[in-house]
Amino acid sequence: MWKRKGRKGRRTARPVPMELCDLCAKVFPEDESVTGYVPDSSAVHATNEWFDGLRLITTCSDDHFDLIKAGYADRPFVDEELWAAKLTRALTTGPPALSMDQLGCRTGLQEPQIRAAILWHNERMREAQQRTDP
Repeated sequence: MWKRKGRKGRRTARPVPMELCDLCAKVFPEDESVTGYVPDSSAVHATNEWFDGLRLITTCSDDHFDLIKAGYADRPFVDEELWAAKLTRALTTGPPALSMDQLGCRTGLQEPQIRAAILWHNERMREAQQRTDP
């Protein structure tokens, strides 16, 4: 017969929180990460509007962070894109917003901004459909 050795007194290994580099996909310990925000009009935070228009990037080194940051510096910041993302968040979370006033309250946008966001969004949708049509 065999006897199982007890685990009494043994410490269980705790998992080390890991991160993934946004540039090279290297996996590394969280405490070695380089993180920061870059301006990006396509980024909206799921719950905190203070972070709308900012994209959190995580990298394994300062050099990789600088490369990603430089890439975002070349990308134009389009207000209508940000507004459209805010509208999408408002329309897909919480109770339905049916009026312009309700959308304004839920997004913090004025009616002209809401209309500009809708126009911008609809134009992108038309462009995407034209690319996929035979």
